[in-house]
Amino acid sequence: MNQTTTLDWLNTPIATLNTQTQQAAQTRQSQLTKPPGSLGRLEEIAIQLAALQGTTQPSVQRVQITIFAGDHGIACEGVSAFPQSVTSQMIKNFAQGGGAINVLARTLNAQLEIINLGTVHDTAALTNVKHYHLGQGTANFLYEPAMSMQQLLQALNVGREVADQAKCNKMQLSIGGEMGIGNTTSATALASILLNTQPVHLTGPGTGLDENGIAHKISIIEHALALHNPNINTPIEALCCVGGFEIAALTGAYIRGAQLGLPMLIDGFISAVAALTAEHVSPGCKRWFIYSHRSSEPGHNIILQALNATPLIDLNMRLGEGSGAAVSVSLLRMACALHNEMATFAEAQVSTKNQSE
Repeated sequence: MNQTTTLDWLNTPIATLNTQTQQAAQTRQSQLTKPPGSLGRLEEIAIQLAALQGTTQPSVQRVQITIFAGDHGIACEGVSAFPQSVTSQMIKNFAQGGGAINVLARTLNAQLEIINLGTVHDTAALTNVKHYHLGQGTANFLYEPAMSMQQLLQALNVGREVADQAKCNKMQLSIGGEMGIGNTTSATALASILLNTQPVHLTGPGTGLDENGIAHKISIIEHALALHNPNINTPIEALCCVGGFEIAALTGAYIRGAQLGLPMLIDGFISAVAALTAEHVSPGCKRWFIYSHRSSEPGHNIILQALNATPLIDLNMRLGEGSGAAVSVSLLRMACALHNEMATFAEAQVSTKNQSE
């Protein structure tokens, strides 16, 4: 990892959209052999991608998927239905090609990389995994900040590197996913701070908690926020106090991707909280985001509203791993194919809509 010692790079301006290719795409859509607007969101997607990619022929054939993984100290408070060991076990599963995201990446012929930022159980022997060892997971933020500022800096820089590499590899679309037992608790606490919203409105079952488990999770977050809120004045400080290594890395990837002009497809609840954090840190990032799906995690709707976002699909998914985003890629590809390959009225010698006299 290329080490940087400051967060100055976060102040780099956000890239601007290409309004010329956006207008050209809008014009082309009006000339295709269909009633205007009849393909609904598929038309909007093509126009958005034309603006994001700076081309009148948008394409999402070259897709990068990066899964950021890390453990959370807050997991020891019983906020997940699964034991913490599942984080490293799932990293092993990803490395062996057995996860849902592996199947989806293969189906899409997408590039997939797995990054372990720090887990309780060592995964260094695994191949096909990048290891950064920022610590054995975060600290328990019920009692202390989740990360030191140095750990936060390193996690953000991992995300920055991923975006830099995706841009260097001329990827047309980037997807960030996550894995970490306890990370819905971290994401919920972070969103509560950023939106000044009570945890009860954002907290969901995560990996499958029952009503009592959710109530306990809310109580843990409330006690943690009572400890940290007096010391938090910026989104970076919020991320440091209650965030996770993988959430910070996602945040860094989203900010850097927006700086570089890299279109990014946002996954579910945790990824959306990282996107919200990125927008709070570097306003304007969200111009480079496409929102893939509506998670069944209840807090996701509130995050989407805060980002003024309308997701593409709603399949009652809540797996994470970037899975909802990966499923949505096929829709983006169809939108591009329709935009690029349909005949215009003139080409097909089809009469246009009658004009009123």
